[in-house]
Amino acid sequence: MRVPHLWRQKRAVPMVCAPGSNSDPALLLKQYRLNPMINFIWIEVRGMLDVIPLVLGKNHNLYGEIMFSALEKTLLASTILLAGLGTSAPTSLALAQDAAPTAYLGAEQWPQVASPVKKDQAVEQKIKALLAQMSLEEKVGQILQPEIQFITPEEIKTYHIGSILNGGGSLPNRNKHAHPSEWLAMADAYYDASVDTTDGKIAIPIIWGSDAVHGHNNVIGATLFPHNIGLGAARNPGLLRKIGAVTAREIRVTGIDWTFAPTLAVVQNDRWGRTYESYSEKPEVVRSYAGEMVLGLQGVPGTAEFLDVNHVVATAKHFVGDGGTLRGDDQGDARISEAELRDIHAQGYITALEAGAQTAMASFSSWQGKKMHGNKYLLTDVLKNRMGLDGLVVGDWNGHGQVPGCTNASCAAAINAGVDLLMVTEDWREMYHNTITQVKKGEVALTRLDDAVSRILRVKIRAGLFEKGRPSSRGVAGQDGIIGSPEHRAVARQAVRESLVLLKNNDNLLPLKPGQTILVAGDAADNIGKQSGGWTISWQGTGNVNSDFPGGTSLYQGIKQAAEAAGSTALYSLDGSYAEKPDVAVVIFGEEPYAESQGDRDSLEFEAGNKKSLALLKKMKAADIPVVSVFLSGRPMWVNPELNASDAFVAAWLPGSEGGGLADVLVADKTGEVRYDFKGRLSFSWPKGPLQDVLNPHHDSYDPLFAYGYGLNYQSGAQPLAALPEDVEGVHKGQGETVVLFSGRPPAPWQMFIDDHTTAQIISGPYAAMPSGAVIAQTTDKDVQEDALKVVLTGAKPGGVFIGGGEPLDFSHFLQEEGILAFDLKINQTLGKDLSVQLSCGEGCLRAVSVTDHVRGFAGQGWMHVAIKLTCFAQAEDRFDSITMPFRLESTGAADLSFANVKLSKGGYANLQCP
Repeated sequence: MRVPHLWRQKRAVPMVCAPGSNSDPALLLKQYRLNPMINFIWIEVRGMLDVIPLVLGKNHNLYGEIMFSALEKTLLASTILLAGLGTSAPTSLALAQDAAPTAYLGAEQWPQVASPVKKDQAVEQKIKALLAQMSLEEKVGQILQPEIQFITPEEIKTYHIGSILNGGGSLPNRNKHAHPSEWLAMADAYYDASVDTTDGKIAIPIIWGSDAVHGHNNVIGATLFPHNIGLGAARNPGLLRKIGAVTAREIRVTGIDWTFAPTLAVVQNDRWGRTYESYSEKPEVVRSYAGEMVLGLQGVPGTAEFLDVNHVVATAKHFVGDGGTLRGDDQGDARISEAELRDIHAQGYITALEAGAQTAMASFSSWQGKKMHGNKYLLTDVLKNRMGLDGLVVGDWNGHGQVPGCTNASCAAAINAGVDLLMVTEDWREMYHNTITQVKKGEVALTRLDDAVSRILRVKIRAGLFEKGRPSSRGVAGQDGIIGSPEHRAVARQAVRESLVLLKNNDNLLPLKPGQTILVAGDAADNIGKQSGGWTISWQGTGNVNSDFPGGTSLYQGIKQAAEAAGSTALYSLDGSYAEKPDVAVVIFGEEPYAESQGDRDSLEFEAGNKKSLALLKKMKAADIPVVSVFLSGRPMWVNPELNASDAFVAAWLPGSEGGGLADVLVADKTGEVRYDFKGRLSFSWPKGPLQDVLNPHHDSYDPLFAYGYGLNYQSGAQPLAALPEDVEGVHKGQGETVVLFSGRPPAPWQMFIDDHTTAQIISGPYAAMPSGAVIAQTTDKDVQEDALKVVLTGAKPGGVFIGGGEPLDFSHFLQEEGILAFDLKINQTLGKDLSVQLSCGEGCLRAVSVTDHVRGFAGQGWMHVAIKLTCFAQAEDRFDSITMPFRLESTGAADLSFANVKLSKGGYANLQCP
């Protein structure tokens, strides 16, 4: 759960629910027949969640203040969730919402798009014939898309499932280093099951979708391109077609048919964790790129290459407005006009559909308070009927479950709104049976079901799935030498060169001259995983080392190769140490990898409160060594101190696997001549302050440090950048009111471990298990995709899960101010023996609080909240100023539980009493 930004700043006003009033929670409880023993209220405000304690009055009536910030009060909560001991499960209560738009503009006010892929009568007749042969059960199976970890080939046959996907970091046999042949074998197994007619049913080939968003990024050894934000800086639409074609060809080696790309968001708030998936804050850049990427992925309609064995089905996503949510909140609410939704956020879809895009993905987000997965006007009236998509609309990861009245296992509303293929990752069996019942009851019209199935069949037929045979028999499937080929890497290296943006070059420090001794330093210098960012092997891009990128080149390796060719010497030092003083230092640093939701930020200040990179830059400056900073990030960030400490500064974004592209531009040849000049121009405006998260040229308050389109090159000559202010509004002044310890993952460099009191193992992907089998951990969903961790302990020996591996934390001020250690917990099955929460406060200082009695009744009750005063852990003389393990869950017996949202906050309500 994320605390709203204004709430954290304590700019709040009280709002009291008086007993007997229409807003009295006690009356709500009575009306909805809820158990009155409620001790927390979850308040969702436009996609932001917070936990507010309520005071229980006599007779269990609810009284007390519910605190809203002045802003939040004007944006009334769309739902509240009441939960606590004694409730069977969290229960939704609808509150008054801001009024929906009084009237839509009307679909006729949206652009009418003519797809070059026209309906073919032979295809339509085949669809009609297939529908006539299909039972209700077969039709429902076609509209479900489970995740590969949760379905077997045998179940594909039994339920006649139409599609599967692999989520980010989900790999064949859970093997991170799965060879392409393993991917292909799995594709064959699913295909064979889908066309098996031994049960008397008809054969309909399955279609497999994958998030290949910057190359075939789930596969070891693939060519990884710069993320979209870097490609946007290149301003080269033609390059996008080449990238799409390379990506499609590498996907085809593994037998996969479909990629969930390109992302066409036009990001307006750079705090959003998916900013790097956007080409630009300007719709014209996104519009110029979208069609080219689709043509590269699918091939040119009307030619023999269209969806042939070298191309894949593309997806225009996420329709629509995902880049316009309030506060940049992932899966939040775009509170904008319909004209802005159309003129800014929908522009990429025009050229994508003009290029023949066969699918679109519904957005997790809402528009004007209405979830896109349930928005019939936009999905059906606009996208399908007006903009001409006659292919399918696929949902996002359990996105249908966020529609009011729906769950992950049941959602007639999403089908009725126009979602044709439900990405129901784990609960697909229940969804299958529920949807059959809903069709029989008329809650989903048979005509709507037939329309959804027809669209799915249309895409499959156009993709040639009925004729191409097994995935292993298609074109380049299984061939060596294609994934990560030199030709493919050359395209990616070009993309890196053209994406770099030069922000500062005082005294013409760049390009680096021949004959120099170059010190390359920083934690991102020799780290291909960090330079590649999220959506790289694992979903969040974490847990990777250079050996996971065979054929790839780190930024340091690229500089070393170029320097040696120019007669220079390049030395690597993580911390900037050296034996002999170098002529110049190239310091490479930036954001740790992240993906959606976990990448959302409170401000744009880089390394708020922990300026380790700045310290390294100042160390070089203090030694009178000229400094070139290379900054890796998924968004423009406030880096005034780092800019001031640098003589030259390059925004390199997230360049991917081909680090040599950086050196192509930074390092001159042996004669001192420039090999490649800077071409990149900012596709996102650069902020003057950390609170300038909304910074776009069309806004009245536009006042950037570097404007959209800015970028120096060697031809422009030296343009000295004066010292920039560092003490500005919003700069982090110390530890805040809340420390998030786990929100899908711990904050870097902390990591999550499992252990069995013998050894410990880092959880580096979606699944981890101790060799003894005593502890198994697997990512799971609570509020968003993979924001929680499921832990199963067999009871063979004590074991647990803990956060460790970072520098000691100072919790002393939280201890002094009666801070709360809180987390969400779900007991999946009955809990055995003792479960404790622990923290380590230094050598010989392990403190534990048993929560067994408090949580034993949680079994089967869904998600509950646990909040413990930090003083419950402390013993006399404990200072808590050197916490080396801030959180651990340990069980001495068998346990099956999930947890999420671990955080430490000053003050608050504790629902667990100290022993």
